[in-house]
Amino acid sequence: MSSGLALRDAPGRLLAADQTSESLSSLARRLFATRRHSLDLAAPLSPEDQVVQPSDDASPTKWHLAHVTWFFETFLLKPYLPGYTLFDERFPFCFNSYYEAEGERQPRGSRGLLTRPTRDEVLAYRAHIDAGLAALLASEAANAPDVRALIEVGINHEQQHQELLLTDVLSLFAASPLRPAYRDDLPAKPAAAVPEMTFKAFDGGIHDVGHDGIGFSFDNESPRHKALLQPFALADRLVTNAEWLQFIEADGYGTANLWLMDGWITVKTERWRAPLYWEQRAGRWMRMTLGGLVELDLAAPVSHISFYEADAYARWAEKRLPTEFEWEFAALASDEQPAVAQSQYLRPQPDAASKQFFGEVWQWTQSAYLPYPGYRAAPGAIGEYNGKFMVSQQVLRGSSCATPAGHARATYRNFFYPHQRWQFTGLRLASDL
Repeated sequence: MSSGLALRDAPGRLLAADQTSESLSSLARRLFATRRHSLDLAAPLSPEDQVVQPSDDASPTKWHLAHVTWFFETFLLKPYLPGYTLFDERFPFCFNSYYEAEGERQPRGSRGLLTRPTRDEVLAYRAHIDAGLAALLASEAANAPDVRALIEVGINHEQQHQELLLTDVLSLFAASPLRPAYRDDLPAKPAAAVPEMTFKAFDGGIHDVGHDGIGFSFDNESPRHKALLQPFALADRLVTNAEWLQFIEADGYGTANLWLMDGWITVKTERWRAPLYWEQRAGRWMRMTLGGLVELDLAAPVSHISFYEADAYARWAEKRLPTEFEWEFAALASDEQPAVAQSQYLRPQPDAASKQFFGEVWQWTQSAYLPYPGYRAAPGAIGEYNGKFMVSQQVLRGSSCATPAGHARATYRNFFYPHQRWQFTGLRLASDL
């Protein structure tokens, strides 16, 4: 998942930071609201639910709660709160993710073996760090630009893990023979009927792309630069489950010439025949959601597909996937506002395929995840956040039904390996003109 802020290229100069003049009290309110929301998301889960790791891609809930806390301890409290000492010297090994500069860590695929520290110890850790953050915010150090920037990074980092927490819980419960619901009270909202897909044409030309410096962004969204776009057309809505069923019934998963070679090998090796979490019962297609196992909603956007599947479908439909800059240009030209589109309440699955750029599924693009011209990662551990992952992954744009409110924007660059599909990932078609 995309994350991280390149903090310095010279003393005192921030590369990518929140350019607003937000008050310290407002920043503190957002910080602690974000911290509380993580606990709210974990509240429906038992201690047993929170320790299990269903796959190498997915982490246990307890680990997510502790890792985001370790982030604040490591990058804010240790360097900026006078007299601060570690809550527990064992925790950095347990809850560091991939920061080589911060030392050895529990292997990613073995996070589910961390039955200790217990869930209650992790909650005590969070409370201790929250008290430290409150003390830091009450100190003179809170006025330092780097401290404010790191608090903003920490908020956005925790929001990313809130989305990961939900997708990882879905992965866990989908692997259970009981197919339990994460919550039984989630609103059920069948998708509205969708109109026939049409395509909007866009002129080519040289356009500014990347973050414009207003508000927060991660460092991989910068520097802003110019990109040449050829004339193209973009679908006015997402691909639906009904349309994906047509692909299945046309033997899309069994037609080799629709697939990239690595994708075809993956299909054959993994025996894929449908998107992740789809299953047939008594001749009916069902789908696992955060609300449990439900009948497939044909009008809803298809979700939990890999880049390989999205690319094969586009080829079958005689279209293609958009580039990330085509997607960005079209999203900015639309009248959709991410803050409005992003749901303020938790939904068990995507439920609208019409017109959405944001708030339903992350959308695969044909663009490789690479640095923008002039990109330079920051020195030290914080600079490991994005730059070292710029290889062998694909960019996704938009946001999903699990993305926290306020965490979406047109320049946001999410990225995953082309075989991964446990996230809420779908597609929007494009074509040349």
